[in-house]
Amino acid sequence: MASALWSWARFPLYFGGGLVSLAGGALYYWQNEIIYPRNIPAGARTDVPRPPSVGIEDYEELTLPTSDGESLSAFLIRPANKAAARPITILTFHGNAGNIGHRLPIARILANDIQCTTLMLEYRGYGLSTGNPTEKGLVIDAQTGLDYIRSRADLKGNKILVYGQSLGGAVSIDLVAKNKGTGDIKGLMLENTFLSIAKMIPNVMPAAKVLTPLCHEYWRSEMVLPQITDIPILFLSGLQDEIVPPAHMKQLFRLCKAKKVVWKELPYGDHNNTVAERGYFSYIDDFIEEHVLKE
Repeated sequence: MASALWSWARFPLYFGGGLVSLAGGALYYWQNEIIYPRNIPAGARTDVPRPPSVGIEDYEELTLPTSDGESLSAFLIRPANKAAARPITILTFHGNAGNIGHRLPIARILANDIQCTTLMLEYRGYGLSTGNPTEKGLVIDAQTGLDYIRSRADLKGNKILVYGQSLGGAVSIDLVAKNKGTGDIKGLMLENTFLSIAKMIPNVMPAAKVLTPLCHEYWRSEMVLPQITDIPILFLSGLQDEIVPPAHMKQLFRLCKAKKVVWKELPYGDHNNTVAERGYFSYIDDFIEEHVLKE
């Protein structure tokens, strides 16, 4: 699995490097470019790998309209072995750089090894999606993806599992909290995500910590996560994360009030290769079998 994911892991989260290189007023005026570096790596807005590039055959390439007029690119990936497919749809949200095509090796494992239908949603302003990313916009995008799953007759019998990495973890937490009590979301998986944007700034740009009040992108996961009490949550923490301090994940774990919480550590996982560490997908498989399917 690690070798299959190597090409994806080359596209790191550029949150830290961008913040370190800018200071002062740039934190206010350019923070969207820093937090949402959708043009990294070069060609990320136009060069989107398609599912066949990683051997995925059963898929749909979608364009989903949002309530505020944007068009979101998405891939719907189905398990190759229909007889073994689990009645689960995973809604995935990626980190803040690259595009959904760069995460196709992950989707291939989720679909073909873990046997779950997977919807890979692209944020506005990323990949082939229109618009410009903001916290408000990404909240709309996430709900658009969830509503699309709910609208499909062939997916209505499936349990929904929301999965977010880094920035995608914050998006996932917000989405699940806003849809609490609806009954169709049966689990949440979080990898290497943060407490809030404000609490990331002192870690990646210590000299700018006094400018934190200027930040108008918030993603206050530490305040939102405790609202989620009705579904199981899996935490996947890379202990060598050089961008999001592992202490952020640990604190989110402590704040969590979910009915069932599972904590898994990847001792050698840094911010971008945690997904390729031994045991990562086994933890997901076990979480689905022991908790999500029993919901």
